[in-house]
Amino acid sequence: MASNPETAQPPTRTQPQPRPLPPAFNLTYPPSLEPYNIPATTWLTANSKSWDGLATGALVFSPSTNKILLLQRAAHDSMPLRWETPGGAADPEDVSLFAACARELWEEAGLEAVEIVRIVSEGEGKDPGSVFTNRTGTRVFCRFAFEITVRDDDDGGRGVEEMVRIDPEEHCDFVWASEEEVRRERVGEREIPITNGQMARLILDGFRRRREEV
Repeated sequence: MASNPETAQPPTRTQPQPRPLPPAFNLTYPPSLEPYNIPATTWLTANSKSWDGLATGALVFSPSTNKILLLQRAAHDSMPLRWETPGGAADPEDVSLFAACARELWEEAGLEAVEIVRIVSEGEGKDPGSVFTNRTGTRVFCRFAFEITVRDDDDGGRGVEEMVRIDPEEHCDFVWASEEEVRRERVGEREIPITNGQMARLILDGFRRRREEV
């Protein structure tokens, strides 16, 4: 049945939104990150790793507040209602880990990546790459997390904070959180439990690197 345009409600930020196809990402990145500008399968072969796959994570910071974007996992998903950065598995079609990261960010938050700023790890002195298993413990993956700069002008005068649009099949809400709020797992009166310690360490390392690295 067709909806009545006079009574139809406008879409919310968690409803499926008509969205153009993912842009042809034109990503810039520092030369030091060239080893990650290859497909996941190529990286695994070149580094003699037998993991079942690679995943990426996108750390997006607000230019005006230095807060990080966190998404709340859907109630029907594993680790329900916990918080994480955008990200997911690299697909065979992704031409590089950068492309995989940009695609996941676009699909999960509706933001267009334009620059890979740096790679993060689980803390000072730790190598990049966080190994984890699927929910049944039968498959092993490694996540590489990158700080990402996104396009923050959609020609409508909105900043990046207002441009986030999440996919309700995967996430149900989002927040912008400061470093202290991440540590406390609380934004104002709202609790924001992070998915796990590994994710929390990646996020906090992102804040640290922004302070210490040029």
